[in-house]
Amino acid sequence: MGSYVPTTAAEREQMLASVGIKKLEELYASVPESMLLKNGLKLPEGMSELEVREAVTELAEKNRVFKTVLRGAGAYRHFIPAVVRSITSREELVTCYTPYQAEISQGVLQGIFEFQTMICELTGMDVSNASHYDGATAAAETIPMCKDRKRAKAYVSGAAHPQVIEVMQTYCFASGTELVVVPAKDGRTDADALKSMLGEDAAMLYIQQPNYFGQIEDAAAIGEIVHAAGAKFVMGVNPIACALLPSPAECGADIAVGDGQPLGLDIAFGGPYLGFMATTGAMTRKLPGRIVGETTDVNGERGYVLTLSAREQHIRREKASSNICSNQALCAFAAGVYMSAMGEQGMRQCARLCLSKAHYFAAELEKIGCRLKYRGEFFHEFVTECSCPNCRKKILDALAAENILGGAEVEDGILWCVTETVSKAQLDKAVAVIKEVL
Repeated sequence: MGSYVPTTAAEREQMLASVGIKKLEELYASVPESMLLKNGLKLPEGMSELEVREAVTELAEKNRVFKTVLRGAGAYRHFIPAVVRSITSREELVTCYTPYQAEISQGVLQGIFEFQTMICELTGMDVSNASHYDGATAAAETIPMCKDRKRAKAYVSGAAHPQVIEVMQTYCFASGTELVVVPAKDGRTDADALKSMLGEDAAMLYIQQPNYFGQIEDAAAIGEIVHAAGAKFVMGVNPIACALLPSPAECGADIAVGDGQPLGLDIAFGGPYLGFMATTGAMTRKLPGRIVGETTDVNGERGYVLTLSAREQHIRREKASSNICSNQALCAFAAGVYMSAMGEQGMRQCARLCLSKAHYFAAELEKIGCRLKYRGEFFHEFVTECSCPNCRKKILDALAAENILGGAEVEDGILWCVTETVSKAQLDKAVAVIKEVL
């Protein structure tokens, strides 16, 4: 990225002359002589490009990369088109880190604007922000959005991801907000319990679709219960599943959040991830973080600017309901490129492959005695019963020995996940290994 620094040597000399000095060091004239670095940093000798490549490769070889991955639980391996990395590495699009000066930040601003637009199309909501750190923080940020003086109690489904619930609990502890966990029944949110628990002080309910156990919630019915109690309905969604399932808007959600990791981001070593958040037009002013808008410049040409960002970053910070003032711009850009490259048909095909392969794998497991713990509809994750920890370990160890990363251990079972990257032959091999253990 040779031209990443936007000034040339000649331009820097001109700037120094404008302030009446000849060299950069004169800017530090007020710094005590003893504080100046004279002999350079004591760093090891530099290496050639070949030596660096060999050293880094040797470190990378310590990681174990499984050929077949049958684990999800919030981190999903999907196919990433080569165009994603190609476009996200272009200099004109990866401009300055913080786009305060729109004149020199058009690349990153356009990338965020397109990301926002596609998130709105995916969720059916009216407006999206520039992104959050991850799906868990996005979920937690919905609580202060929905609270007011009369309604200050938050609710979360017990069928949501445990780590998302933990982050929400941390937010609530810090703000003195009561968070109530609604119990799950048969792997899904208990609607009857929810109806009896919601009171006049209820601010919001968060559910996950599909939920942590892979089950598809009756989101529309839950939304009606929540709205009848006068609270806001928040849905955490898997963006790939959104290509097939009814959108959050169709289910009556006031806010839609989720993790954009499946959208062109590798599972890597736990991140970085990407949280997205979208809401209805009525709640636009309560949306935390940045929003990029489209405008025209003095010449009438299309341009992009930061719009709503003052609440957390610049003025009235003591009145802000959120302290989120940054975003995952590069990850959001990658997600935008992924969605553009896949298109509506590509996203639907990816979702259909995940759905069909997961159901095939579940049916094959049942044939060898692995009973499904929950009988409801599921997308690409499901739980098989296995109450013995030692048995679970034997199954997962046997799979690992065949270069297969098995499912995640959950209470009395194993949570499996199948995406479009796993072939039928790989699924059949996994079934054969599990059958041998059983």
